[in-house]
Amino acid sequence: MNTTALCSPTAMASGTDIPRRVLLVSYHFPPVGGAGVQRPVKFVKYLEQSGWETTALVAENPSVPVLDESLCADFPPGLEICRARTLEPGYRFKQSMSAGNPGGGGSDGAAGAEAHSARGIRGLKQKLKQKLRRTVKQAASLVLQPDPQILWRPAALKAARRVLREREHHAILATAPPWSNLLLAEQLARETGLPLILDFRDEWDLGSLYLENSQKDRISISVQQRMQRRLLRNADGILATTTASAERLEARCREAGGSARVRCIYNGFDADDFRQLAAVCCSQQRRPASGGTFRLAYTGTLWNLTSIEPLVQAVELLSLRHPELAARLELLITGRKTPEQQELLGRLKPMGCRLVLQDYCSHSEALSHMTTADGLCLLLSDVPGAERVVPAKLFEYLAAGRELLAIVPEGETARLVRGIHPASHLLPADVEGICSWLAAQIASVETDRKSWQPDSLDRPEIRQFSREQETGQLAELLNETVASRRRASGG
Repeated sequence: MNTTALCSPTAMASGTDIPRRVLLVSYHFPPVGGAGVQRPVKFVKYLEQSGWETTALVAENPSVPVLDESLCADFPPGLEICRARTLEPGYRFKQSMSAGNPGGGGSDGAAGAEAHSARGIRGLKQKLKQKLRRTVKQAASLVLQPDPQILWRPAALKAARRVLREREHHAILATAPPWSNLLLAEQLARETGLPLILDFRDEWDLGSLYLENSQKDRISISVQQRMQRRLLRNADGILATTTASAERLEARCREAGGSARVRCIYNGFDADDFRQLAAVCCSQQRRPASGGTFRLAYTGTLWNLTSIEPLVQAVELLSLRHPELAARLELLITGRKTPEQQELLGRLKPMGCRLVLQDYCSHSEALSHMTTADGLCLLLSDVPGAERVVPAKLFEYLAAGRELLAIVPEGETARLVRGIHPASHLLPADVEGICSWLAAQIASVETDRKSWQPDSLDRPEIRQFSREQETGQLAELLNETVASRRRASGG
């Protein structure tokens, strides 16, 4: 298993102000794309402003569905990247283990009986293959705890030990999911005595319920609960992305006998990303409205935790009551979609609105969609635990300064939305209310709409969610844990 180090270390800060260095354990890292990469790469970008440089331990050949080379532009000068190979099979192979091939078509004529017999044999073979796939997948799930990315651990441990021997580090930070990142970091912290910070981008318990391909059997749940208790007990610092999750993790930590400092650091927006769009937006007027069309955009994955069904039902109702308004609605849906969500979107085709579907795009293109839309749609399904979830895209939606349609249940997301857009929150079950919101927006849309301006970034209620300010909170936690460890050791 070969490892490679990229980006030579930067020179130290001017004068005697020598930056500290943190080892970041993150299986997903640019050029890997997706929402989960934003948080660690923005941490790395802005930590240097607070006196912390980073060594990123990442997968060299990650099994992932999407790439986004544009995110590499956020790498700061002091970043050192150590890549270690994983033994995982490729993403396409893993997907093939979850899907079967459809059977052949029908036939008639003299060869019908023979064809029918052949189809029967093919069908039997197909069923056997599907059963074998399921058996292999179930066995792998039981063995590979807590997730398949545990196959990255052998090479990653070897690479991390070498890096920690060759250069002084002052703390270890791991971000999850995948949860095996946390186990890897905890072992390194035990071996080195360095402070350990665990960043839970999602709650482990909620991830087991809703994340794709998570193990939901009783054995896996029991094993992973023990793993989580050990991690919480041994951590020096714990991060969560919502206050409710932070409170829950702190309670779990204390129950496990831990004394970690627990903080909520929301996902946020990077003002630099929006400012780079400003010049383009100011030099190019937005598309002229055709009959007062209202463009509503959604960016991100559509799956069981972000079901688009309430919006589909509202558009169906709008088409029935006000077909002339439905004809002036344009829906732009960008991102990955599960088959169930694809079926829901198919119901919109005869509704008279314009439906534009796009697969995954780069982060910069997603921001462009936000700033050129008339309204932005935020979705969160009304399921157990959703009250503790805040979708990462919320903060970029707020920074984009567009009309906001937040179809979310009561909880932390709803409170955040109402604090800035009091009239924008609607419950998923309130189809009438969603329909009325759409009708009002379409009826009042301006025919001469202005280009996006970055003024909203400077509003205090928005600025508090900037990645720069939030990373400052992480730096404070790192400083506190390092100082506490030194005091405890008499240093």
